[in-house]
Amino acid sequence: MRKHLHTHFHMHIQNYSAFLRSVFLDATIFFIVVFVMSVFVAPFPFEDAKALAASSAASASSEATTFQVSGWIPYWQTTKGTADARRHLDVLTEINPFAFVVKEDGSLRDLADLKKSAWKRLIKSAHSKDVAVVPTVMWSDTENIQNILSNPSLRQRHIEEIVSMVKKGKYDGVDIDYEGKKSETKMFYAEFLRELKLALGSKILSCTIEARTPPDSLYAIIPADLRYANDYVAIGAYCDSVKIMAYDQQRADIKLNSSKKGAPYIPVADTDWVRKVVALAIQTIPKEKIMLGIPTYGREWEVTVAPDWFKQYKNLQALNPEAALGFAKDFNVTPSRNSAGELSFSYIPEYVSGLAAVVKSTNIPIPANTPSGNVVAAKALALANATGQPIKFSLMWWSDAEAVRQKVELAKQFGLGGVALFKIDGEEDEGIWYVLEDY
Repeated sequence: MRKHLHTHFHMHIQNYSAFLRSVFLDATIFFIVVFVMSVFVAPFPFEDAKALAASSAASASSEATTFQVSGWIPYWQTTKGTADARRHLDVLTEINPFAFVVKEDGSLRDLADLKKSAWKRLIKSAHSKDVAVVPTVMWSDTENIQNILSNPSLRQRHIEEIVSMVKKGKYDGVDIDYEGKKSETKMFYAEFLRELKLALGSKILSCTIEARTPPDSLYAIIPADLRYANDYVAIGAYCDSVKIMAYDQQRADIKLNSSKKGAPYIPVADTDWVRKVVALAIQTIPKEKIMLGIPTYGREWEVTVAPDWFKQYKNLQALNPEAALGFAKDFNVTPSRNSAGELSFSYIPEYVSGLAAVVKSTNIPIPANTPSGNVVAAKALALANATGQPIKFSLMWWSDAEAVRQKVELAKQFGLGGVALFKIDGEEDEGIWYVLEDY
């Protein structure tokens, strides 16, 4: 079901129009109504964002809502991604072509080329099944975001570009994904969202934001002057949905790093961390608006183990489950469920020498209950402890259908509006779709 959100503005305009037909005999009442309506249709002041968020949440909770499932389709995987999304439109309520970026002058560039036949077929099929089409505008140029959003005329021109794109493409709205902003940009970004929502009217304004780790889990000593780039209150007020990118956790949570240090720990998204992220977000963003971002990918790491701990993680590449399982077969390793609820396995590449080669070729004693995916890691740790020397090994770690199921269940437990998959590209674990069918 496509989700159309109606503002108080439209409700009051309808009431106002009906009233006009009956007030010409009473001029005094007429002018009173004009005054009242001017209050309702005036732009929402920034200071009233918190009140607006509360009003919006109350309105949302009063309506019967469907658990929403959206997904980003990357421009670099057009053929497989669009075909994959088309096959699963019965599960999806919204699709987000990951298509547009912002140029230096604030105009948009369509990297996906949404005029291609593959995209046209997907969009037509989506609309025929009442699935909303909400393309993403991605921007990560920190300085340019500040320069354009802080300048009222440049900001207005940028808004006009976005609204024009939505209207020309006959899309159901837009997904704003502006990352790496400065804390100084916070108020300008909030004003941008307010103005953009007014300009879009009844079209959907989706806002994608970075996950916020609670300060006591992010810092050993919390900074006295802690500043954020996103104003959660304003975002919760002006955005119709808020997609939280609860992935690429890696080593962000120092408490979890410590409590799970007995084995390699470099999650895409540990359910324990995601729970913290969501609990913090719903303090200021209406939970009905939140779409929990869930990863469908993973990464390969080079891990350096020193005596008593896994010291360093070097990112080698992003990977999808299909590729990871292929590597596991090549190295004759059975992946296992790790402490983050995801799948992983450690191995020694064929080109290594020195102590790493010893790990590969020697029967080093390790604990009897060591999971299959951790055997090489446990051997490397044991040898590092025995020799006092650092050793390197490789680690593949990814999100599969069971990991996704845990996140979906978490979203339901918190009463969130839904989930958002990153990404739909034809290479995710096919079991994910069976999981989503149950919700």
